[in-house]
Amino acid sequence: MRILIANDDGYLAPGLHALVKACEGLGQIEVIAPEQNASGTSNSLTLGRPLSVYTAANGFRYVNGTPSDSVHVALTGLLGYKPDLVLSGINNGANMGDDTLYSGTVAAATEGYLFGIPSIAFSQVEKGWAELDAAAAVARQLIEQVIAGGLDKPFLLNVNIPNRADALSLPRRVTRLGRRHASEPVICQQSPRGETIYWIGPAGDAREAGEGTDFHATAAGEISITPLQVDLTHHAALPAWSQRLGRPA
Repeated sequence: MRILIANDDGYLAPGLHALVKACEGLGQIEVIAPEQNASGTSNSLTLGRPLSVYTAANGFRYVNGTPSDSVHVALTGLLGYKPDLVLSGINNGANMGDDTLYSGTVAAATEGYLFGIPSIAFSQVEKGWAELDAAAAVARQLIEQVIAGGLDKPFLLNVNIPNRADALSLPRRVTRLGRRHASEPVICQQSPRGETIYWIGPAGDAREAGEGTDFHATAAGEISITPLQVDLTHHAALPAWSQRLGRPA
């Protein structure tokens, strides 16, 4: 078993180290992560400058780019082989609902999936790393079950784990993504030079958080596991748009 592990909080993040420790004994582990926190970078690749790869004292390798950069560089030349599994996390905070579109944690796993590799993103529901060891134990258990079930076909899973000491004994729910309200307004400030600067506002509250969603599961103290796909096509709308805008050949 060969496992590639990345994240979006950077190679020094406690969540990454906890996930690596949790995977000990499962096989050959390679860590290739961003140099710095790259939360919110989504699936972006760095195309306007070259990337550099460095090796930390503990053997982790890190890239001066995004989470997707880290996995992309690993899979297209740095490793020299195709891993059996790509893991991302454990993230400092939830990645649920619309968050998955912006999340660097999910993006790193998505990059593995795009290359045909089974991939899993792990996040804790609350920020601050509380009960991280318990979350890592959950990750280990899920990884073992996934491996036991076979890795012959690629899949993409998004896992959100409540910050609880008893996380390993919590119910696990396979969920769909919820939805958030629109983000809060940007925060305007003045720079020391008198220029107006803008901070992105907080994410909106949950809007669609009914039973079956990731929001509902974690609010009920359950572990949320959401299977994801990359196809963004609005299939149900194809006939209407074809009639409205299509042109016969």
